[in-house]
Amino acid sequence: MDRDTVIINTIRFLSVDQVERAKSGHPGMPLGASHIAYLIFDRFLKFNPKDPNWINRDRFVLSAGHASAMLYSLLFVMGYDLTIEDLKSFRQLNSKTPGHPESHITPGVEATTGPLGQGIGNAVGMAIAEKYLSSLFNREGFPIIDHYTFALVSDGDLMEGVSCEVAQLAGHFKLGKLIVIWDNNKISIDGPTSLAWSEDVLGRFSAFGWHVQAVEDGYNLKEIETAIRSAIEEKEKPSFISIRTHIGYGSPKQDDASVHGAPLGKELVLETKRRFGWPEEEFYVPDEVYEYRKERIERGAKIQEEWNKLFQAYRESYPELAKELEMAFRGEWGEEYRKHIPIFTEPMATRQASGKVLNAIAKYIPTMIGGSADLSESNNTYLHGMGDFLADNPTGRNIHYGVREHAMGTILNGMAYHGGILPYGGTFLIFSDYMRPSIRLAAMSGLKVIYVFTHDSIGLGEDGPTHQPIEQLSSLRLIPNLWVLRPADANEVGIAWDMALQRKDGPVAIVLTRQKVPIIDRKKFASFEGARKGAYVLADTQGQPDVIIFASGSEVHPCLSALEILEKEGIKVKLVNMFSFEVFELQDEDYKRYVLTPEVKRRVAVEAGRGLCWHKYVGSEGLIIGVEEFGRSAPGDVLMEYFGFTGEKIAKKIKEFYF
Repeated sequence: MDRDTVIINTIRFLSVDQVERAKSGHPGMPLGASHIAYLIFDRFLKFNPKDPNWINRDRFVLSAGHASAMLYSLLFVMGYDLTIEDLKSFRQLNSKTPGHPESHITPGVEATTGPLGQGIGNAVGMAIAEKYLSSLFNREGFPIIDHYTFALVSDGDLMEGVSCEVAQLAGHFKLGKLIVIWDNNKISIDGPTSLAWSEDVLGRFSAFGWHVQAVEDGYNLKEIETAIRSAIEEKEKPSFISIRTHIGYGSPKQDDASVHGAPLGKELVLETKRRFGWPEEEFYVPDEVYEYRKERIERGAKIQEEWNKLFQAYRESYPELAKELEMAFRGEWGEEYRKHIPIFTEPMATRQASGKVLNAIAKYIPTMIGGSADLSESNNTYLHGMGDFLADNPTGRNIHYGVREHAMGTILNGMAYHGGILPYGGTFLIFSDYMRPSIRLAAMSGLKVIYVFTHDSIGLGEDGPTHQPIEQLSSLRLIPNLWVLRPADANEVGIAWDMALQRKDGPVAIVLTRQKVPIIDRKKFASFEGARKGAYVLADTQGQPDVIIFASGSEVHPCLSALEILEKEGIKVKLVNMFSFEVFELQDEDYKRYVLTPEVKRRVAVEAGRGLCWHKYVGSEGLIIGVEEFGRSAPGDVLMEYFGFTGEKIAKKIKEFYF
């Protein structure tokens, strides 16, 4: 066998052995497509396995995350920090080789994939980040940011609707350094793709403005290499390459859907190895593969060292730019922006305050870019005077996603995976449902993404129940590692943005009103700085309170009115502003006990949404004033009164329930 074949077969059978040992997994794609992944890494990819986070590496996204065993075998062969023992621990508890790729666990894994369609969107986000950063930082003779993004996708990825959304945008933005390769094996879990799929996929991508190629002899390495070189030479369009492959290639189950997601079984594994002329030994690695691994490590170090020299010269010529770039990739945004967070004195919608804060701080964070799913004026996410990101204006800082919430979610994740970008994106809170898979993956991967969700309750008014979020606040709070911040007034919005910028280990959702809300009198009530602890006592009383009211967002204001009514009747009230459940839970036990005052049993939660999440704070016998049905179409103030969110009605319910 020639060296290419030896290495490809090593990747194939290390993958098969991983699945067999784990007694679960997906051997079909590793057998069918390992040669493609190898060819990308061997011939084209610029990387240093000993520094997986080197900022100018080429990116490779395995969108078809079910082929994780193939990726782990590939990364091992290429010299990343994975051992044979790691491969033997495939899909086992706390291993570096989980069932689907997780970027925060395995060195060399660029994106957490598995839910199909996510990876191709992440790749588009990475390509946008490269285009923006290279345009912003590169100078003549100094191509500091200059890399490609490759994605290997499956039939299933391309069936998911989000793949169309992101491909439309990639073609529109002319992301010439994006190369997507389709493992076209015509098989999905249920059988041949013809059961549910008959479109002209190449025609689709051509219509989206992509450079399209097809390789019918999918195991001819020269033809594949030629196609990829042609893609690299195409500078104006993203590239899409269809490679006709066979799932379970070379095994007795070739082209059989059953090989997609189940081990071959010991006998078929041995038979497949014999067909390839491969030793039957489990996890066999030839000496020449170890030699190749050593070469790749040395080659990667040399490639990065050459870039380091270039960057040192760049630093000498452009010290401020170099410092800015390094800070951006460390996720540090400096302190200057904090000096410009406005203080508000006039009532306004918190979405309006958010737009003012965003425009004030973005001037001091040049790699903060974002946009909206066709709602920038409603979400107040537009950065005025900073241009639109377009094919011919790559330093524009406003991304227009069109009506594509899910695409926006995957692209935001891709920019965060890339690094150097502080990405944010906006839509109505109700439409967070369209992008929920991406939000969940951002939280799982600890990505620095900021979501701006406006029109946060029935208070949005006349658009009616289709647009009024009822369950969304609770739903988002259920996602681990997602901070949900719901400011009560404009000044708490400034705190929300500062907290979002300072968070290092996960995404933040800032949830905002359409309707105006008053500015809380901080001479009379506690400082808005208390929001930094997630929940804080906004108004207290002398001695032990008779009742504690917990409220969030716009509902804090009618609770302040209810407090005055109750206290006039001799009922002592403690009012807690629940700005963020998640941040509050991070505080120490003494602080939490102070805020919650568990010895007080009369406890009330007030929020214009479903109340399920509030039981932790009010207890099983507590009163929750929420919305347990879909909304109505009427002016916002009419609806707030109809559903009981006025000071008088809140006070009345509390008295009826407890006194």
